[in-house]
Amino acid sequence: MKIMVVCGNGLGSSFIMEMNVKKALTEMGKMAEVDHTDLASAKTVQADIFLGAADIVCQLDDGTRTIVTLENMMSIPEIKSKLEMLVG
Repeated sequence: MKIMVVCGNGLGSSFIMEMNVKKALTEMGKMAEVDHTDLASAKTVQADIFLGAADIVCQLDDGTRTIVTLENMMSIPEIKSKLEMLVG
């Protein structure tokens, strides 16, 4: 499984979210490939789940992608609760 963390520029905030997603997955005992990118690049990237702030990641919703929106990118509990049903 591949999770792509997306932010506007693909720099600071997506890297922080990537680290938090990896921590959440570890706490859940789950494995996935996690990477981060900017919004423009994300439109051409293949991933099972696209995750990010609602105002950014919703722009990727074309009806075929699995989109996970975060209210608080620093919240490990929120990340875990939103990924629990999606990550085998």
